[in-house]
Amino acid sequence: MALRQPENMKELVYFTNRDIGTGFARAWVFKQPCPKCGKALMGKPVRPDGGVKIRSTDYECQSCGHSVPKEEYEPTLSACVEYQCPHCGNAGEAEIPFKRKKVDGVDSLQVLCAACKGKVNITKKMKQGKGEFDEE
Repeated sequence: MALRQPENMKELVYFTNRDIGTGFARAWVFKQPCPKCGKALMGKPVRPDGGVKIRSTDYECQSCGHSVPKEEYEPTLSACVEYQCPHCGNAGEAEIPFKRKKVDGVDSLQVLCAACKGKVNITKKMKQGKGEFDEE
């Protein structure tokens, strides 16, 4: 079964493309239709200047204004993942719940390789501390 590919970023809640050791992973999560009106996709609120409020804790419908907290909305989503396993080199794809797990203290989406059952962790992007890796 082939995963549905995104046509543009406006239909996605989340997208990442990562190198993982000798493999890679590409993951995306589609926005869902509004549960109230069904006309538009749920997304982060938009500022009057047209920008998106990326730190908002709510998702809202652009059509009817219905709002849902992030904690309720994100567990209903599924992540589509294409990967090449860093353990065995097998290429595969999977659809998993969009729920991050703590792996070594870092939030990660975790996919099990279909061939070797090895864990492919797609870590959340971490911010680098100021001067942390600067050479002196």
